[in-house]
Amino acid sequence: MARVSDEELLQLAHILGQKLHAKGWMLAVAESCTGGWLAQVVTAIPGSSAWFDRGFITYSNEAKQDMLGVQAATLDAHGAVSEETAREMAEGALRRSRAHISASVSGIAGPGGAMPKKPVGTVCIAWAAEGQDTFSTVCRLSGDREEIRSRAVAAALRGLIELIP
Repeated sequence: MARVSDEELLQLAHILGQKLHAKGWMLAVAESCTGGWLAQVVTAIPGSSAWFDRGFITYSNEAKQDMLGVQAATLDAHGAVSEETAREMAEGALRRSRAHISASVSGIAGPGGAMPKKPVGTVCIAWAAEGQDTFSTVCRLSGDREEIRSRAVAAALRGLIELIP
């Protein structure tokens, strides 16, 4: 399988930007395994400064705690690649920004890092919006590192688009 194309990612970011701009909302993202790719895609859209506030790249557990307020107990109990951690990341991005909506991504893009119950391709994504419940999902993505990461970015963008009323 090929990775999600740059054109498709930009199209999703453009749709997201239109929806955010129409609502007057700002976006923040919290990324681990995607390493800033989500923020890069949205900031590739001209005029994104009107609706993108900031991105947090929190690759280490310490960064997740320091920058987003993820609880050590959550990381100890569930690990960095978990819905619980992804939800705390998304909620932390909202709290520590001017955003109205956020997405977070944490996963195992490979080729190493797999665990018995969390194989390569396990990606947890969460979405949070002011006044709404935070929700999350676990994706089991296939492919090489780049394919997994591009699919994670696309899934985060699609979830944000769906979340905006």
